Order: sequence, then structure tokens, then C-alpha cells
Amino acid sequence: MSDYLFRHNANTHWKYPSSVETDAALDAARAAMADLLNARASEVAFGQNMTTLTYHLSRALGRAWGPGDEVVVTELDHHANVDPWKALAVERGVTIRSVKMQPESGVLDAGDLERAVTRRTKLVAIGAASNALGTINDVRRISELAHAAGALAFVDAVHYAPHALVDVEAIGCDFLACSPYKFYGPHLGVLWGRQELIEALDVPRLEPAPDWSPERLETGTLSHEGIVGAAAAVDFLAALGGPAASGRRFRLASAYAAMHARGKSLFARLWEGLGRIRGVTRYGPPADAPRTPTVSFTVQGRAAHDVAGELARRALFLSSGYFYAWTVVQRLGHVEDGLVRAGCALYTTEEEVERLLEGVAAAASS
Repeated sequence: MSDYLFRHNANTHWKYPSSVETDAALDAARAAMADLLNARASEVAFGQNMTTLTYHLSRALGRAWGPGDEVVVTELDHHANVDPWKALAVERGVTIRSVKMQPESGVLDAGDLERAVTRRTKLVAIGAASNALGTINDVRRISELAHAAGALAFVDAVHYAPHALVDVEAIGCDFLACSPYKFYGPHLGVLWGRQELIEALDVPRLEPAPDWSPERLETGTLSHEGIVGAAAAVDFLAALGGPAASGRRFRLASAYAAMHARGKSLFARLWEGLGRIRGVTRYGPPADAPRTPTVSFTVQGRAAHDVAGELARRALFLSSGYFYAWTVVQRLGHVEDGLVRAGCALYTTEEEVERLLEGVAAAASS
């Protein structure tokens, strides 16, 4: 990112050298993200963040929808994959159906999902993994369910992408969004969509702006340094998977397999250890269920922010509150106190897991 800003920084599509270099850098970044998602570079768009891109997409799709049309969302999702679609109820008269979450297990109610998707459904918006509970959804099956009803499938892979290698072809969805900052890159948003759908969208855009895929999804001048940084994050992950002589997608697959095995082992220790601490309640599927190595928990009699503050004084940095998974927190009954969230990343050590368990035990006994 520093190299780009110092040596190449320019706007796009002009004839002088730094502009030509910027075009090449953005093309290379699309290729890197395409390898991460198993997509085509011409289907990868960048934006400020996933939320902004999802609002942009919802408005583009919503221009063709109206009363009688329906969108299905879920209680398990981050609200970046709920509220942009709910806005269409006000703007276009679209009906929103919300699939229930089972609070005791942290998974979606499968029967409620199947009942929610009908011939009136225009789109099913589903998270690949819950950022609050770690639950992994069967997005391939849900995409098939949407398509069987003649609907589109939009997948929020923001929390999923750092822990499992995304494959848009295997998932079979129509659109998918993720955020490079979740996989060790800069703050940015990425939106993938099938090229024929991108080119057919009635996208709100400036008249002289590019009208081809994927740039027709990108509004204004982007963070070119952020996009370059996102590509560097992909290459960082690929470097964990073997020598550069092998293809980037192959190296990514190898890296993710190793990251998954390591994360699963660390998370089992974390999950089991939290379960042994009196006064601590864990939420979400058990360690041996399909899930990411992320857990939310509460400490009896303590507000989440207070617990997180006590852990921070022990050099343990955990998030607390609701993480924009607002409906999840409501269904769990912790609107007032919130949740504490811990996760295992590729740099997490066994010693850190043990220190965390010690810190939580101290917070629970104080």
C-alpha cells in the first residue's frame, strides 16, 4: 500500500504512466480476489465496505421489485445482510420474511426457512457463517432452495472467508460479499456477482461512469491503495500454502486446510475450557459442529463491556456488545448486557488460549 501511494498513485483510465500502472494494479487485485473466490476477475467489484456494497446492490435489484414481491432474511445474520433488504419494504413495498434462529442451538430453523421461500420470493439473503455465534450455514443447499423457487441467492461471507476457502461455483449463489480486513487486509468491501446479472442490473450510477462489469458496480473514486492491500492479503494467505510455482488457488486451498485444522484444535480447547468455568455460558453450536473458531459467551452478573475491559487489562483483546448481530443478541436475551466474543486466528497460540481462560475465570470469580 505504501509503495502504491509513493510510486503509482493516480486515477484510472488515463494515458500517463502512473494511471496505466494503477489500472494494472487494480486488474491484478481483481485477479487475486477471483482466485480467492474461485471466480472470474470481471465479476469482482470493490467498495468502501460490505454494508455499502449491499445497500447499493439492494437498491439496484429493488428497482425491479414492488408490492407482492418478497425477500427472505434471517435472524442469525449480521444486520449488514438484513437492513439493506429491509429498506426495500419502505422504498419499494417489498415484503420481508425473516427466518427464525433457534436460540438453544444457534442454528436456523430449517422448516421455517423452507416455508419462507415461495414463488413470491425474489431473493434469499443468507450469511455463510454467523459473526456472533460461529454457526456455518449450508449456503449451497439454501442457494438451491432459492433457485428452485425462481429467486436469487445473496451470500454474506464476511465472517466465513477468514476461516474457510470460498468457492462461489460450489456454493452456486448469484452474489457474494466479503471484507478483506477479516482476512488480514485493509478495511474494504468486495462484491462478487455473476457477470450476466451485474450487466443486467439497473444500477444507480453517474452517466459517464463505466457501464461494464464489474466497474458499473463501483461508485466514485475508490481506495486504490486499499484494493492493492487486499491483493497483498490474498498473496499473504497463499504464501502459507506452498511455493509460488504452484497456482494461487491451489496454494490458498492448502493454506486454508492447515488453518482450519489448527483453528479447530485451538477452538476445542477454548470451547471446553470456557465450559468448565462456573458462571460462564457459551452460545452457538458445539466445537464438533460445522462452525468457525469463534465463540460468544456471557459471565453471570457481569456486563460484557466490563468483562472485556478486565480482559484488556490482561492484554487480552476481545470484542463485546452485539457486533451488529442485533437480532441474535435479542433472541438470546442479552440486549442490556451484550455478549463477549473470542476467536482463534491464524496467529493465535495455545498459550494465548490458556491466558484467556485464566482471565475469564478471574472475571467470573470477581
